[in-house]
Amino acid sequence: MIYLLLFESISDKDKFEYLYNRHKRLMLYKAYEILHDYQLAEDAASEAFLRIYKNLHKVDLEDMARTTSFAVTIVKNVALTMLQKQKRMATEPELFDEDMPDPADIENDTIAKLQSEALLRVVDSLGADLRDVFLLRYAHGYSNKEIGELVKIPEKHVAVRLFRAKKKLSELLRKEGYADEAG
Repeated sequence: MIYLLLFESISDKDKFEYLYNRHKRLMLYKAYEILHDYQLAEDAASEAFLRIYKNLHKVDLEDMARTTSFAVTIVKNVALTMLQKQKRMATEPELFDEDMPDPADIENDTIAKLQSEALLRVVDSLGADLRDVFLLRYAHGYSNKEIGELVKIPEKHVAVRLFRAKKKLSELLRKEGYADEAG
């Protein structure tokens, strides 16, 4: 119905709206008959309505049989063109090397890297005593006992520092917008 914004006169708008409401299901059905894909049929019907809009001056509401035939012919032609394009694309050789990384993977990797860098900045903002214990536990996988031996503090102090580090990180991440109140 975005087409309704394109009209300069009310009579053209009303004419198009009437045609749309009267023929949309038939045109969608005819497009689906050819394409056998609902999304493509919707695209074909939309394209056909755009063409009807461009040729609205040729539409006579007094001769509804001719108008219906006009609408169906347009949607059939659009659908057939889409089908030919689809077949042509299926038979053409691949333009992309299969070894090329998927753009979505590149995007996801970049986002993950940026998030990791942001997390490291936040971890770096912890004091040295909290940061070291946190990184030894979660980045390097040491147990609380091993960390205690490495930094020469009792195991129970390691647990306290880990608790404080996680609490401080949670606050900093919320402040930076990386976490909500719940987490």
